[in-house]
Amino acid sequence: MSSATHATAPQPGDSYVQSFARGLEVIRSFSAQTPQQTLSEVAERTGLTRAGARRILLTLQTLGYVESDGRLFKLTARILDLGFAYLSSMPIWNLAEPVMEALVEQVKESCSAAVLDGTDIVYVLRVPTHKIMRNTLGVGSRLPAYCTSMGRVLLADLLDDELLKRLKAARPKALTKHTVTDMDALLAKVQQARRQGWSLVNQELEEGLISLAAPITNRAGRTIAALNISGQANRTNAKVAQEKLLPVLLQAARTISQRLT
Repeated sequence: MSSATHATAPQPGDSYVQSFARGLEVIRSFSAQTPQQTLSEVAERTGLTRAGARRILLTLQTLGYVESDGRLFKLTARILDLGFAYLSSMPIWNLAEPVMEALVEQVKESCSAAVLDGTDIVYVLRVPTHKIMRNTLGVGSRLPAYCTSMGRVLLADLLDDELLKRLKAARPKALTKHTVTDMDALLAKVQQARRQGWSLVNQELEEGLISLAAPITNRAGRTIAALNISGQANRTNAKVAQEKLLPVLLQAARTISQRLT
């Protein structure tokens, strides 16, 4: 389950359709680690009975979102329609993409945009230059907010009570020797991002990776997304990143924000 899942699940009622929720859980059970699953594996990962999982899988298969060879089930390309519906309904991404492409051309580093979802960030747009991480990122990829520059910029828009609640829910763990996991230190990092209007994360997510992020804001001044530049720490250290990359990143974020008004 997603890290954003509530401890107490909603109960069936007039405002909650349990069968629909279970169908989404079945879809989410497929991932890069589990691209194909048997009926038993889907049932185990979702907590459903085999009969319940079978009904949902066959429904998804009828609708064209799942295909099967008789034993293994896997998602089809039609599942992308669900994500595309979100992207196409938000004109911000059409406005942001040319700005991001120009930024990548200027700094020769990868650029991404993400939104906050619970304790994670979700990538909604990415313009890469070359592979800088061991794990390939793309639209829909999720990363923990507490140790990413975009995550800290997005968390910075929350009130401190809600911020602390999400940091605790994330259960921070050290992904590298540089990862900040102490709750007070993390809170201070996010509050610093709030004060200065940007965040720099140096090798906390992955060894050798450095990233800068700035907020994309709406006309009310609220952060609705984050924009970042990522590079290799051995080529672009923190001092160089702040001197050369930060000014153009902030300008790009402002340009996108202004186009929303």
